[in-house]
Parts: sequence; structure tokens; C-alpha cells
Amino acid sequence: MRVKVLSRNPDDYVRETKLDLQRVPRNYDPALHPFEVAREYTRALNATKLERVFAKPFLSSLDGHRDGVNCMAKHPKSLSTVLSGACDGEVKIWNLTKRQCIRTIQAHEGFVRGMCARFCGTSFFTVGDDKTIKQWKMESPEYGEEEEPIHTILGKTVYTGIDHHWKEPVFATCGHQVDIWDEQRTSPKCSLTWGFDSISSVKFNPIETYLMGSCASDRNIVLYDMRKSTPLKKVILNMRTNTLCWNPMEAFIFTAANEDYNLYTFDMRFLESPVMVHMDHVSAVLDVDYSPTGKEFVSASFDKSIRIFPVDKGHSREVYHTKRMQHVITVKWTSDNKYILCGSDEMNIRLWKANASEKLGVLAPREKAAMNYNQKLKEKFQFHPQIRRIAQHRHLPKSIYCQIKEQRIMREARRRKELNRRKHSKPGSVPFVPERKKHIVAVVK
Repeated sequence: MRVKVLSRNPDDYVRETKLDLQRVPRNYDPALHPFEVAREYTRALNATKLERVFAKPFLSSLDGHRDGVNCMAKHPKSLSTVLSGACDGEVKIWNLTKRQCIRTIQAHEGFVRGMCARFCGTSFFTVGDDKTIKQWKMESPEYGEEEEPIHTILGKTVYTGIDHHWKEPVFATCGHQVDIWDEQRTSPKCSLTWGFDSISSVKFNPIETYLMGSCASDRNIVLYDMRKSTPLKKVILNMRTNTLCWNPMEAFIFTAANEDYNLYTFDMRFLESPVMVHMDHVSAVLDVDYSPTGKEFVSASFDKSIRIFPVDKGHSREVYHTKRMQHVITVKWTSDNKYILCGSDEMNIRLWKANASEKLGVLAPREKAAMNYNQKLKEKFQFHPQIRRIAQHRHLPKSIYCQIKEQRIMREARRRKELNRRKHSKPGSVPFVPERKKHIVAVVK
């Protein structure tokens, strides 16, 4: 005779202590859960609603400047240190943990046009309207010491921007031309120019560190190789580009902030058309900075708002604005991928969360698991009309809302006009021009 004995292991259903949760046996067979999708949809809808409820991105405002904030720089080694330069020539170093200014320097007469930190974090460079380049120590001076720069270089023309090489003691300035300097010399190693207009910004590539990009006021974006004494190639757009930023993860990709309210992501090997046109701003885009993951970037605009764009999407996923914030001139994404800093006309630096509804501080394991589960649910049901509407809805200031509506009407009118022209012309005489190619005038090599 064969006897079948029931064998149960108490570890599977008995709690270790009375403080633990009760263990529930679950059978994951889909046949036993006919309403699973409906239940998950409700959970996804609730998770999306709660995300919008808890979306409070603004953290704090760093005030202390006596004029508009014109430029900012991140410390390469310290997450809590950030530098800012104002329109009255004042440079401040901030501690983000304490959210206060730890040092103030009267660096220049007139605007501080640009600033950058040395790759090792021991010093930083500033350029101003007084035609000087100054190198300063990152540490505060000892008691009794005067606040003086380590080096001062007096140039012939006004410098409008500066950037430091990512690995070598070399930096580049721009103004009338692009100059490449060695830190030990008082004259440039080499000067690069293409055209006669002033250059507004210059940036080193963080991966292929000998590559540089610059934006000129004659609508050009020019690429340089430091190892050659001539520029590589340039692309001419319809309107002027204010600044550009290289993707820290993909060596060939950069994003340019343009006066025509758009941002253009280019692959430097194929400049004939941008990889993506990012449209949402309603005024000139003044600054752009990539997240350290290279998947998103943040842009600052004259329309008093900042927007976060995914690299592969044409529209922003987030827009930040406050009643008091005026034209945003400079923006930075911190190196831990968690915060965004923006400096604006009304003398304030604001600290925002990169993910508006993210909970700051230490998370319990159950909280983490719940967050990951909700995130997966939102991704699964993201295209359902109700969930999509709630996730995408943003309150905008009246001025921006009205301008978006106006631009939509103008865009529709242009499209209708082109359709009518094509309809009443000889077939093939009015060609179809894709949106990406409309803004490019020429590529010169």
C-alpha cells in the first residue's frame, strides 16, 4: 500500500517574528486571475495621479548676488560645490548642502562672461568684460591673506566664453577668435578663426577631448580639432546659435540652443540634417546642459522657463517655472543626476529636482519595490488615453500658454499655405522639405 504524506515546511508560511508581514501563498497562473489587467490599469492610473500630486520640483533659492546671474560652473570633484558669476563682475562659490554662499570674489569690472573649473578641482578660470582671463584658487585664502588671482592674462579683445580641457592643463577662450592656451604661458598656443564675427561660446568634447565646438554670431556652428591648426567643418543655420553642449556618453552627439526657439541635436559626422529638432520653448533658448547619463538635457530660455528634454524626443517631458523667475540665462545639471540649477535675471540661483515627484532621502526596501512596480505599470499603460493625458498635463503661465497657442496657429497657416501652393503648381515644382532640413542653410567643410 502506498501512502502520500502531506509535507509542509513552516518556513514558507510562518512569520519569524510578530513584526514581520504575514506571508501569503500566491499562484501566478494567469488563468486564475482573469481581472489582472483591469486591476493593473487602475493601479497605473492611481500611480500616475499620485505622481502629479507629489510633483513639487522646486527645492530652494540661493540669493546673494546683486545683479543678474550670467554664468555657472560645476566643481569636477565635489557634488556640493557650485560657482556662479554675475553681471556686476562678482563670483560666488556656493555650498549646496548648506544652501549658502561660502566665498565671494570681486573678479572683474563689468560682466563675468564665462567661467570653468580645472579638471582636478584645485582652481577655476573666469573671463570678463575687462579683457582679462583670471585663474583663482578653489580654497579660500588663509586668515590675513588678500583675495588675489593666481594668474592674470590681459588680452587684446573682450572674451565671451571659456572652457577647460578635460584631461590636460589647456583651456580655450572665445571672442574675436578661438584661442587655445597653455596654463603656463601668457600668449595663446594657437588661434583658430573661420569668418569675422564674434564667437559666443566654446566647448570641449568630454570623450574625444581634442575636439571642440563653437557658436558664432553669424549663425555658424564650427567644429575644431586641437591637433590641427585649422577648423574641421561648420554648419550654418537659419538663426543664431547661443551655445552648445556635448553629450557626455556619445562622442559625436551635441545639442545646440538656437534663437528660433528650438534646440537641434546633431551628429558631427552628418551635419546635413539634425538627428532631432526639440520644439517647445516660445522664446530664444539661451543655455543647454546634458545630464551625466547622456539620456536627457535641460534647456534655459528667455521665456522665463526651463525644460527637460529626452535626447530622442522632440518635445519636453517637464517644464519648470515660478512667478518670480525672469529670463533664465544659465542652467546646469548636477553630476549626481538628481538636481538642476538655473541662474536668472533677477539675481537668484534656483535648485530643482531633476525628477519632479522623486522622494528625497533614504528609501525603505518596500518603498523602493513599490516605486519600481509603479514605474513599470506606468510604462506598460503609458499610451492609454486617460493615463497619457494626466501624465502629460502641465500648468503653464498665461503668457507661455497664449504664445504656444499663437505659434500653433502660425504653424498651421504655413502648412496650409504650402499645401495650397503645391496643389496649384506643376507636379514636382514645390518639393517636400522635411522639418529637420528646413532650418539648415549649408554645411561647409
